[in-house]
Amino acid sequence: MSKEVKSKRLGQNNGKGRIAGAAVLVLVLAGGGYAAYHFTAAKPVEVPTVAVRRGEFVLTVRARGEIRAVHSKVLMAPQVPNPKIVRLAESGKPIKKGDLVVEFDTAQYENYYLNFVTNARTVDSEIVQTKASHKITDEADAMSLMTSEYDVERAELEASKAEILSEIEGAKTRIDVGLSKGALQQVKATVKSHDVTQRADLGRLQSRKNKTQRDMERVKKYLSMMIIRAPSDGILNVLPNFRAQGNWGSTPPPFKEGDNAWTGAPIAEIPDLSEMRIELKFEEVDRGKIQLGQTVKVRVDAIQDKEFDAELDWISPIASLNFRGFGTANEKQFPARATLKQTDPRLRPGMSATGVVLLESQPNVLLIPAKASFLQGGKPHVWIQKGAGAWEARPIEVGKRNDNDIMVLKGLREGERIALDNPAEVAKRARKL
Repeated sequence: MSKEVKSKRLGQNNGKGRIAGAAVLVLVLAGGGYAAYHFTAAKPVEVPTVAVRRGEFVLTVRARGEIRAVHSKVLMAPQVPNPKIVRLAESGKPIKKGDLVVEFDTAQYENYYLNFVTNARTVDSEIVQTKASHKITDEADAMSLMTSEYDVERAELEASKAEILSEIEGAKTRIDVGLSKGALQQVKATVKSHDVTQRADLGRLQSRKNKTQRDMERVKKYLSMMIIRAPSDGILNVLPNFRAQGNWGSTPPPFKEGDNAWTGAPIAEIPDLSEMRIELKFEEVDRGKIQLGQTVKVRVDAIQDKEFDAELDWISPIASLNFRGFGTANEKQFPARATLKQTDPRLRPGMSATGVVLLESQPNVLLIPAKASFLQGGKPHVWIQKGAGAWEARPIEVGKRNDNDIMVLKGLREGERIALDNPAEVAKRARKL
């Protein structure tokens, strides 16, 4: 076979191969396009929806707080220096009138009392000794005084003989009289000085004795205050020790045995469980919304099956600072109280609770979830569902809103389904997957 014939057949075979390859490539591209269409364009995009509903719009303010008794008997540490707790009744347990609640350490004050008793006895002994010494001095002074008076009388007697004696002897006796009188005056001055000194000594010792007796009475009174008993029946609640070391921002732990209290520190309380209240702290932005007499719905964390009604009866006129820690701005809060209108045997002081103040209530209005409203051109809009995958953006006129719902004034009808998310955004996210 010639070379020309072979070359011609080879060219025909190569042409057929290129055609077959092109056909396979077309089939592959068509299959990929179908698959892409099947798994993307054909797959529906799910947008969560909700129906426009008619109901009651409620505007509230929420705050956290604690349950407290309206009336309670607070047991405080005695007016003694550095009282230390050695015995303490268990918190949360029933207690009877007269039962021991807290006992403070008496060892130090018992030693003080013994020392004062010893000092008092010592002073009494010194007084006895001083009085004995004074008696000896008084007797010696009396003797000196009597001798001096005798000397004066004798000198005067001798002087009376001057008429029958020589002039010289008469002058001498007169001098003796003067000397005797001077000695008598000196003895009288000494006696008076001794009297003053003796009274001062006895006064000083009596002052020491009086002070020691006062100290004894004070320590005796301290010892009588070291045991505190329950003034009535009830449930004991041990109060927080605000001077105890703890983590920053955490609730102080309650008093316990071994703690050092301070003068007048509130150690425990026996609450009257017949009347309870909730103590709340409102944020600064909510202070202008609340007022006395408003209804408060109370939910106690430990009693989930019951809601309590209360009335707001006190709001602090002064804000308190809520210290949140270093590097964080402190918040201002307004303390308030609301008295519960009914009680429950399960309620205990110190339980955490949430108070919801009812500010406003409007029945029979159109409501939509707050997250179903979207801003377009600075105005609120909703996405109305028109069918499978079909949506319409519609402007609406809204009224008041709370944490969950928005009141719709115009633009919607009850029962219409609206999107909870922007359908365009949902589709965009779906294409990225």
